[in-house]
Amino acid sequence: MTSLLYLGTVLIWGTTWLAIAFQIGDVAVEVSAFYRFTLAALAQIVLMSALGKLTWVPFRQHRWFILQGLLLFCVNFLFFYNATVYTTSGLIAVVFSMATIFNMINGLLFHRQIPALRSLIGAALGIAGVCALFWDDLGSGDWTGDNITGDNIKGLLLALCGTYCFSLGNMVSQHQQKQGRNVLTANSYALVYGSVTLGIWCLLQGYSFELEITARYLGALLYLAVPGTVIGFALYLNLVGRVGAEKAAYCTVLFPIVALSLSTIYEGYVWTPFALLGVALALVGNVIIFTKRKPVPVLSASTS
Repeated sequence: MTSLLYLGTVLIWGTTWLAIAFQIGDVAVEVSAFYRFTLAALAQIVLMSALGKLTWVPFRQHRWFILQGLLLFCVNFLFFYNATVYTTSGLIAVVFSMATIFNMINGLLFHRQIPALRSLIGAALGIAGVCALFWDDLGSGDWTGDNITGDNIKGLLLALCGTYCFSLGNMVSQHQQKQGRNVLTANSYALVYGSVTLGIWCLLQGYSFELEITARYLGALLYLAVPGTVIGFALYLNLVGRVGAEKAAYCTVLFPIVALSLSTIYEGYVWTPFALLGVALALVGNVIIFTKRKPVPVLSASTS
C-alpha cells in the first residue's frame, strides 16, 4: 500500500507541472490557484458527502484546519507563483526538493525525531540529482562576484519560503493524523479555508476573476483541481501518516523527473549528460532512503 501511495503521488504531482504551464497566460496565477482550490474543495466536499464520510468537527479544532489550509493550499503557492516572476522554474524545482531537508529539521524541532544517517545520505543524493537535472538553468544565471542580481535573490528567498511553508504543512497534517483525524476530512476543511483566503487575497490585489475559456486552460484547471489536488494531496498526506514527513517528502525529488519526461514529449526538452546523471543520483538516493533500517530514535515522548 505504501508503494502505491508513493508511486501515485510521484506520477500525479510530476504531471501537474505541465498542467500549470498550460495555464500561463492572461489570467493571474493567483486567480488560477484560487479557482483550482475552490473547485477542489467543492469536488472533495461533494464526494465526501456522497460517501457519508464528511464528519463535523468542533470549531475549537478548526485552528488546525485553518493552519493546514494556509500552509498547503494558499501561502506556499503565493510564494511559488511569485518566485517565477524573478527566477527560472528549474531553480524553483531545485529549491522545492529541499522539502526533504526541511522535513528532517522540522521533524527534529516538532517531533523530536533524529534523522537517520541513511536518510541524510539519500536526501543529499536526491538533491544533488535535481541540481544536476537543472544544471543548465543554474548555470545560466549570473551568481558570482558583484553581478548577483536582486531579482535572483528575491526569487530564491520566495521559493525557500514556499518550500518551508509546505514542510510546515506536512508537520500539521502529521500532527492531525496522530490525533486521529481523518486525512480526507482534514483536507476538506483545509481546502475551504485555503481557497477562501486566496479569494480574499485576489480581491485585495484587484485581480480580475475572468477565466480563459479554452479547452487547454479549462482542461488543465480540472486536472489540477481533482487529480492534482484532491487525489494527489490525499495520497501524499496518507503517505506522511504512514512513513513520516521525512520519507514522504522525497517525492519532491522524484516528481521533477516525471515532469522532464513529459517535457521531452510535449516541449522538446533535450536530455544532457548532467540530466542523465541527475536521474541516476535521484534513483540511488531513493533506494538508500527506503532501504529497511532500525526505527528512528526519539529524544522524548511525542508532542501532543
